[in-house]
Amino acid sequence: MIATQKTLLYNKVVEITQDFLGPASEQFITRQIKAHLNKDPEDLRPKDLEELSRWIKISIALLTEDGKMVESYASSIMALAKKPSH
Repeated sequence: MIATQKTLLYNKVVEITQDFLGPASEQFITRQIKAHLNKDPEDLRPKDLEELSRWIKISIALLTEDGKMVESYASSIMALAKKPSH
C-alpha cells in the first residue's frame, strides 16, 4: 500500500504497535479503530489518538500484567498526536 496523507498516521500507529505485538499489530489496530472509534483505519486523525490510546490500554492490560509496558505503548501512541504527520 502506498502511504497517502490519510494513511500515514495509521501506518505510524501500526509501526509502534509492532514493537509491542509483532505480527498481530495491523489486525489489532484495525480492530481497535473499527470497533471503538467506529471509523475506517485510513480515517484515523490525531484527535482520535487519545480515545484509541485508552482502548489500547484496556485491551493490552487484559493480556499482560506489565503495567510499564502498557503505559509505554499508550504513551508512544499519544506522542503521535503531538508530532506533525509528514
